[in-house]
Amino acid sequence: MKRLLSFLVLSGFLLNACRTITPVAQTNPESNNPKLPAAESMQPSVNYSEQSSWLLGYFNPAMLTGSAHSAWYIKGKDDYQPNSESLNKLLDISKDQLTIKIVMGTWCPDSRREVPRFMRVMDIWQFPYAKITFIGVDNAKLSPVGEYDKLDIQRVPTFIIYKNNIEAGRIIENPLTSLEQDIVNILTRNE
Repeated sequence: MKRLLSFLVLSGFLLNACRTITPVAQTNPESNNPKLPAAESMQPSVNYSEQSSWLLGYFNPAMLTGSAHSAWYIKGKDDYQPNSESLNKLLDISKDQLTIKIVMGTWCPDSRREVPRFMRVMDIWQFPYAKITFIGVDNAKLSPVGEYDKLDIQRVPTFIIYKNNIEAGRIIENPLTSLEQDIVNILTRNE
């Protein structure tokens, strides 16, 4: 019975991991006038926990620059300053036999933080977007993609790096060091 209760609690935590509710507006108690945070005042507010804002299945990264996602995606990408030493190592690695899958949830704060940073690194490395597959998942980490279950996604974002169509490694949810250094570590592990 104790194991069953522990399993149910753990399952509930895992299913709701990376779930957030973003307030649509903040109210100033002195004026009764709703105020949007300054960074978002130019764009409509988005409640990322609302299913209507989620990108599910395969999607084009250009969809992240659309109105619902552009604020966090563009700002996150522009603001990220990769480690130059790690970038120099990465620039020496051939991209020829590499492909990448990014499994993310647009509802997930970790995905909204790490995916723009990852794409900034890809831009500097000049990794072709045509070799990156984006897969959007719901808050149960499920996606309407054939053979998706074989990816064994437990947390998002998950960046899967393939070399010669064989998985070389993953960055799951948060990098161990930095995104750029973790990519270098994955690709130079067996050299």
